Amino acid sequence: MRNPLAVVAGLVMVLAGAVFTLQGLGYVGGSPMSDVDFWAIAGPAIAGLGVALVIVGLRRH
Repeated sequence: MRNPLAVVAGLVMVLAGAVFTLQGLGYVGGSPMSDVDFWAIAGPAIAGLGVALVIVGLRRH
């Protein structure tokens, strides 16, 4: 592993993006983010950036 900080940050972003997506779609309630279309769109984008960060963190130069 080349950069463990990038990998951990990427994994946190993937998890946060998944939670944001579920809240935006209304599967997780009890939040002002619930049933808001913005979070249903932003969540996968955040998760995708997290995946990219994990890949960059695992690359060897």
